[in-house]
Amino acid sequence: MFSKPFCSKAHLSNFEGLNWFSSIKSLSALVTETDKRMVFPEFTFFLGILSKLYKLCNIFKSLCVHYILYIKYTKCIKMDSREIRGFAILSKGDTPIAVKENEWIVPSQSGKGKYKVQNAELWTCSCLDFKYRKTECKHIKAIQFFQKLKHRAELTDFDLETEINPIKQECPFCWSPKIIKAGKRKNKNGVKQKFYCQSCEKYFVDTPLKYVKANPHIIVLTMDLYFKGLSLRDISDTIFQFYNQRIHFDTIRRWITKFSKQMDSYTKQFTPQLSGQFHSDEQMIKVKKNWNYAWNTIDHNTRFLLASTITKGRKVKDAQKHFNEVKNNNPKAEEPKYIITDKLKSYGKAIKREFRTKSQRTKHISIVGKRHLINNNLIERYHNEFREFDKVRRGFKTEKTTQEWLNAFKLYHNFIKENSTIGMTPSQKAGIELGLERNKWLSLMQKSTVINRKNI
Repeated sequence: MFSKPFCSKAHLSNFEGLNWFSSIKSLSALVTETDKRMVFPEFTFFLGILSKLYKLCNIFKSLCVHYILYIKYTKCIKMDSREIRGFAILSKGDTPIAVKENEWIVPSQSGKGKYKVQNAELWTCSCLDFKYRKTECKHIKAIQFFQKLKHRAELTDFDLETEINPIKQECPFCWSPKIIKAGKRKNKNGVKQKFYCQSCEKYFVDTPLKYVKANPHIIVLTMDLYFKGLSLRDISDTIFQFYNQRIHFDTIRRWITKFSKQMDSYTKQFTPQLSGQFHSDEQMIKVKKNWNYAWNTIDHNTRFLLASTITKGRKVKDAQKHFNEVKNNNPKAEEPKYIITDKLKSYGKAIKREFRTKSQRTKHISIVGKRHLINNNLIERYHNEFREFDKVRRGFKTEKTTQEWLNAFKLYHNFIKENSTIGMTPSQKAGIELGLERNKWLSLMQKSTVINRKNI
C-alpha cells in the first residue's frame, strides 16, 4: 500500500530523550508530510489535534516569556484581573499611540475598538468600565506597564560607564586585539584601567586620547555645556552631580581655552567653498564695563562664519581691520561678488579698500530702503545665537580674552552645531569633510591633538 514507511528511523530518534513540548513539535511536523502522501486518513485527525496543541503551546510559551519579562522589569508579583488583562493587551504586540504628552490611544483587548487614556491629575479612560466603576481599567494598566517597560529600556540603553570609560579593543603599540585587564592606575585625576598586551608584552592605560591626563569625555562635555550657555560654576556643579568629580571652575576655563585654540588652529588649514555672497554686521559686547563692537561676516548659502573681530569703535579703520581678517582667514577662497551690510558708512570705504582691485570688484549692497527686496537676517540670527552664549558671561575682562572667546564660538558654530535650516553643520555645507563621529567635540580633539604632536 505504501511506497515508503510512515515513520523513518530519523523520525523515531527525534522522540527519544525529548521533553513533551519538543515531542509535540516533532509530531506536528509530520502533518504536512502525511497530507502529501494521503496515508492513514484516520490518523490525520489525531495529528491535526497535535498540531493545534503545538500552536497553543507556542502561544502559552510566548505569554510566559512576556510575563517573566514583566516580573523582571516591574518587580511586581501580585496582579489583579485588570492588570493581567492590561498586560495581555501589550502581549499581543499592540503599542499605545501617544497623541499628546499625557494622552494615549489604546487598542481594545479584542482588537475591535480604541480608547483614549489621559493622565492630567488623575487617570481617566473613555471605556465603559472606567465610566461606571471609576476605577483604573485595563487600558490604564496597559499604559502604566508600557511606561515602566519603556523607562527600564531607556535606562538599559544609557550605559554611562561605557560612554565615559570605553573598553579598549586594540593595543596602541602593535594594534593587537589580544589584550587583558591588568589592574588599575590611580592618580590625582582618578582611577584608570590598565591593560596588558599579550603580543608585544606592553602595558597601557585605557584612554581615547594620548597626552591628555584628564578624561577627554569630561573635557569635551564641559566645552559643549559652556558654548550652549552654562556658566563655568554651573558646569562644575553639573559634573559633580552626574559624575561625582570635583573640578574647579578655573580648570574648566583652562581646558576650554587650550583645546579651543588647538582645534581652531587645526581647522584653519581647510578652505571652505563659499557662495560669493557675504553678510556683515556689528554687535555690541561689554568688555571691562565698556561697550565694544564685534564685527561678523557670514556666507549666505553655507552659513559659514568667516571672521569675528573685536574693536573699540565703528570707524573705517575698524571695519577695514575686520575685512582684512576675513581675507587672511580664507586666503585660498575666492573674493566675494556681493557684501550686504546695514547703513553704516564705514562699510563702503572699507570694502572698497580691501576688495576692489583691477581684477576683482566686489559690489557693496546696503539694505537701507531695500528691506522689502533684501535683508541681513542671516547675520542677525547669528547675533541672537551668540547673545545666548554672551548673556551668561555678563561681559568679558579684556579685549584679548574677548577675541579668544569669539574665535572659540566661531569654531563651535562652524564645526559642531548643526544648522536647523540646512540640516548639517556650516563646515559640511561648505565642503569641509572632517569625518567627525557622533561626538564631534571628541573627534575634533583627537584629530587636532595628533597634528599638534606632529608639529612639536
